[in-house]
Amino acid sequence: MVTRQARGFTYLAILMGGLALLGEVWETSARREKETELLFIGHQYRRAIGLYYDSTPGGVKRYPRTLEDLVKDPRQPATQRHLRKFYLDPITGKNEWGLVKAPDGGILGVHSLSEQAPLKVAGFRVRDAGFEGAQKYADWKFNHTPPAAAAAGKPPAKPAAKPPGD
Repeated sequence: MVTRQARGFTYLAILMGGLALLGEVWETSARREKETELLFIGHQYRRAIGLYYDSTPGGVKRYPRTLEDLVKDPRQPATQRHLRKFYLDPITGKNEWGLVKAPDGGILGVHSLSEQAPLKVAGFRVRDAGFEGAQKYADWKFNHTPPAAAAAGKPPAKPAAKPPGD
């Protein structure tokens, strides 16, 4: 015969198990939102770096020397903003980003400083294909690739198939 006290303990154990499961689902959902936000913010930085690079006066294109150059371009007499504001890294919650250096010493891209493993490891858009299988958020590098360099990195076109009988 089950006592009233035993039934209460069982009920409490089931309730605690349900709350633990709910907490885990909430945490996973919150991490997915942060990943989505990181992708958005990373693309904003990538886009701003590209705008800075493309608007370089003269013939030699240059990358920004600091992230501040994206918010207020020092090369222009009038205020030109390639990035509306600085963004916090949604994963770390800090205004610190890893910087990917360009050959000219400027900033080619940014990445999170988080060593945490991402939930999303596949199914990225083409521009983020390099993120596939990343072991940590710091591996998600939002680099600007100039159009000429992107075209040079494409595999050569396949020759047309010969018609049968040739």
